[in-house]
Amino acid sequence: MNQQKMPPALLRLIVIFPNVLSYLLLFGLIIFVITNYETLKATDNLTVWLIFIVVLAPAAAYTTFSIVKKIRAGHM
Repeated sequence: MNQQKMPPALLRLIVIFPNVLSYLLLFGLIIFVITNYETLKATDNLTVWLIFIVVLAPAAAYTTFSIVKKIRAGHM
């Protein structure tokens, strides 16, 4: 079977766009927690939102690192 390869520019766009969205989500979560800190603390929901942030931040950073590594290696 002869598979057609995707152009590198399109592949980068398809891979990088969700990564940018994850950073926007992370930034939005941080702003949400900062603005609603007292309410979240009073309702005991602060821990849940902080866990979301703690899980999303390293995942976004690792994904960025792996994308940069693949681009430098010439795979994208």
